Amino acid sequence: MPFSTTSRFIRQLPQVACHQPVSSQFAVKFWGVRGSVPTPGQATARYGGNTACVEVLIANQRLILDGGTGLRVLGEQLQSQQPVTAHLFFTHTQWDRIQGFPFFLPAFTPGNRFKIYGAIAPNGASIKQRLSDQMLRPSFSVPIQAMQAELEFCNLAAGSLLRIGEVIVETISLNQATQALGYRISWQGRSLVYATDTNPEKIDQNLLYLAQQADVLIYDGTYADATYHAAPTAAPWKIGLALAKAAEVSRVIMFHHSPMQTDSALDELEDCLQQQFDCVMLAREGLSIQL
Repeated sequence: MPFSTTSRFIRQLPQVACHQPVSSQFAVKFWGVRGSVPTPGQATARYGGNTACVEVLIANQRLILDGGTGLRVLGEQLQSQQPVTAHLFFTHTQWDRIQGFPFFLPAFTPGNRFKIYGAIAPNGASIKQRLSDQMLRPSFSVPIQAMQAELEFCNLAAGSLLRIGEVIVETISLNQATQALGYRISWQGRSLVYATDTNPEKIDQNLLYLAQQADVLIYDGTYADATYHAAPTAAPWKIGLALAKAAEVSRVIMFHHSPMQTDSALDELEDCLQQQFDCVMLAREGLSIQL
């Protein structure tokens, strides 16, 4: 469906059918959609207060994008599906992307297997070192060595191309300061682009290339707005939608909401976006779509 369609179908995206075999799916579910810190409470109940975590079921594979506090909730759901095998891709390791990892119950269960990917940090630390450090005393009481699942850590560089079975994962650099990675996940002619911690002031040409004709672009366009910055130089959602239009993206899902944005504020923002652009919505915890 072209980006310029006048349909407002995006409000009625189909729910993933639980009984479908994974092999026939390209299914995406949001377990955490906030940035910075968890924001539980009545004012955020509908969109959700957990930090970034997105699950992708595709071609008999489970991919998990970021491990914010939404990862804890996903882990509880996976406890009934032992044994669990998954690939965890971290964009970067600021707190809102890793807070849920120490509470990810399947990682403590023998027989489960996880392959964990992330870029080298600006200070040279590996993804394993950074996830391990947050679990050391005095910050945390249970070390990573207590995780009894099989954990394999892989350092990624921007420009990498991975094959996981039939699935292709491509990476680019999104932010030189944090070394954050953007991901494109492709299978059988369908594609999802996950781009957060982006440049809020201009279109990233590397991301424009990565997002070309993607079925879904998950973009962090709602975070840096007037509710958070006193004098923003640009509205990031405008950059995201301009990029999506230039790249001929089919659907845009805005993600990584500010902790200061209530449900009501996000409702108003979504209405504003959908009056100006087609095929766009804001991410909510529990939202499931199928490509």
